[in-house]
Amino acid sequence: MTDRTVDAAVIGESFTGDLSMWGLFLQADVVVKFVMLVLMMASVWSWAIILEKRGTLKRLNKRAQKFEDSFWSGEPLDKLYQRVKKGKQDPLIKTFCAGMEEWHNGVAGGIPARESLQASLKQRVERAMGTSINKEMNALERGMTFLASVGSTATFIGLFGTVWGIMNSFTAIAGTNNTSLAVVAPGIAEALFATALGLVAAIPAVVSYNIFTNSLDRYADRLDTFVSEFSAILSRHLDMQDSNGSSSASASAGSKRKVA
Repeated sequence: MTDRTVDAAVIGESFTGDLSMWGLFLQADVVVKFVMLVLMMASVWSWAIILEKRGTLKRLNKRAQKFEDSFWSGEPLDKLYQRVKKGKQDPLIKTFCAGMEEWHNGVAGGIPARESLQASLKQRVERAMGTSINKEMNALERGMTFLASVGSTATFIGLFGTVWGIMNSFTAIAGTNNTSLAVVAPGIAEALFATALGLVAAIPAVVSYNIFTNSLDRYADRLDTFVSEFSAILSRHLDMQDSNGSSSASASAGSKRKVA
């Protein structure tokens, strides 16, 4: 019993390694250091994307709500178009402006009298708005691929660092023919630290990717719904023009409240 106590004390006194995070990094093998650096950079870049996406989506939803309130307020759409195209642009406003521009181009010489031409005009407006939505959503989805990649690969990169660290531990044991804590602990600690960094990088990336994917899908649905509502307004106006026998391009910009 006394011998075991003395051996434990000797082993404890002989262990002088620094097991702090910075110490583990400095004493790690060059391969493990590279793995740690990759994971730390991935984590920092992921958080930069996360914070940027969170702020952007919050701002866009707030602006969308404000614009939709103006859209349904009864203000003539021509007047609304002239006002919003000079201000800050966001995907919903750009979609609205794309539809209004195509509509104005189509009715520059008067609203077509033939139903086939009216249907073609409506399709062009919807196509212009759809193209704008695709372009804006592609811009909003930038960085999502990186989050997905980090979420799916960071744990495996960390596992590689873990395996390499354990291999270094076994090599040190074989080289010194000593299984004391001073020989085994540094390599095991490096291995666990690499695993921890992999999880630190992967978990926020996966969670944020899922949250932002759902948020972007809801925002895209919001844009698609707006296109459907805008198209319905144009259809009602075209039907009114057919029934009244008039072709006033400026009147075409009436809101739902005015054409209903």
